[in-house]
Amino acid sequence: MRQRGRRRRIAELLDSVLPRAEAAALFPDGEARAGRLVAASYNIHKCVGTDGRFDPDRILQVIRELDADVLALQEADRRLGIRQGLLDLTRIEKEAGLTLVPVAVRPASHGWHGNAIFVRAGTAMRVKRLTLPYAEPRGAVMAELDLPGGRLRVVAAHLGLLRQSRRQQAAALVQAIDRSDPMPTVLMGDFNEWRPGRPDSPLAELEPLFGPALQSHPSFPSRRPIFALDRILGWPHGTVETTVVHQSPLARVASDHLPVRALVNLTVPLPTGDASAPVPA
Repeated sequence: MRQRGRRRRIAELLDSVLPRAEAAALFPDGEARAGRLVAASYNIHKCVGTDGRFDPDRILQVIRELDADVLALQEADRRLGIRQGLLDLTRIEKEAGLTLVPVAVRPASHGWHGNAIFVRAGTAMRVKRLTLPYAEPRGAVMAELDLPGGRLRVVAAHLGLLRQSRRQQAAALVQAIDRSDPMPTVLMGDFNEWRPGRPDSPLAELEPLFGPALQSHPSFPSRRPIFALDRILGWPHGTVETTVVHQSPLARVASDHLPVRALVNLTVPLPTGDASAPVPA
């Protein structure tokens, strides 16, 4: 029993140290980060953790850990009624330095169909709410941001539970982006899809813009992640340089999903010609 307890304490120590070491190596600061920013996506499961507790404060603490410049949340509002937002926006701005981008229709909501976008520094030049094909109500939000390092289009989405719906929704997202002015773009969220590389995978619908989504970083379920449901994709090729799953001890209990983080390079040249041309793998 004593040996088992010692192994557990060692594992807990590694859990607390390794995420910080990984972040320092993969997400540099200072001059090494020039022209780059950190984007993160997190399905907060309406602030209900794996222990069944509703605890928005734990979600706020995980958001602080992410140290993101741009953040997309899923399930940020209650599902029914006035779709009340679940987080303390004043505390998020004060403690995490992030401001909510105004994408909601209902005054009490944080987002659109639960999708919310936060930004550390910059302004939203244009915001668009997207209604996605569905067997159940689904949507996405698209915000074009003017940031200190340049312009960035952020598309935050939460795709459906049915494969055919996900396929149609992914195609609708590509179409919406393709109709917009060319600029660096990140698509992030809970895609509810874990089978990349298969011709019948809904992720194949994203390939005309984002290329094959072959990297798999398991993010669900948070206590013992097996499925890579949460992703951050970038256009043009090279915009998203690094993607990792944030696996802190608190993140494992605060929601049933783990957050994902990516280093985004805003200096990648846009391709000439058709903005929707497939990117190289």
